[in-house]
Amino acid sequence: MEIRIITVGKTKEKYLNDGIAEYVKRLGRYCKLNFIQVPDEKTPDKASDALNRQIKETEGNRLLSHIRDTDYVIALAIEGKMLDSVELSDLIARLGVQGKSSIAFVIGGSLGLSDAVLKRADYKLSFSRMTFPHQLMQMILLEQIYRGYRIMNHEPYHK
Repeated sequence: MEIRIITVGKTKEKYLNDGIAEYVKRLGRYCKLNFIQVPDEKTPDKASDALNRQIKETEGNRLLSHIRDTDYVIALAIEGKMLDSVELSDLIARLGVQGKSSIAFVIGGSLGLSDAVLKRADYKLSFSRMTFPHQLMQMILLEQIYRGYRIMNHEPYHK
């Protein structure tokens, strides 16, 4: 199974990069993992709704350019379905059994995902009704994918 993390913006904080690198290393025994980071747009303070929509569309088009027709797309969206760790593990396992060879998790920028990206998504996943920085969300997502593979393989992992 190939897991692709397609996200807006680069992670600049060392502690987040260190955490991401640790989960990338751990996941190496379970799946092929690829990161794709597209540039983010500068969002001025007090930007108009029209400018915010334009920024989301620009970032969305960049994300969509990296989504393949064969990808099963899971968009991280606040309005998505909330799963526990076992349910996420079951979803990933079920997709593998159904013959999906590539799952693309898509994380938007500070304004979220464009309507076009949400429309392309096969599944909308929410981690919380709270908003998280998209850089931190990458590490949280990787930890949950790693936990999911441990659950699938009946391997111990702290609770």
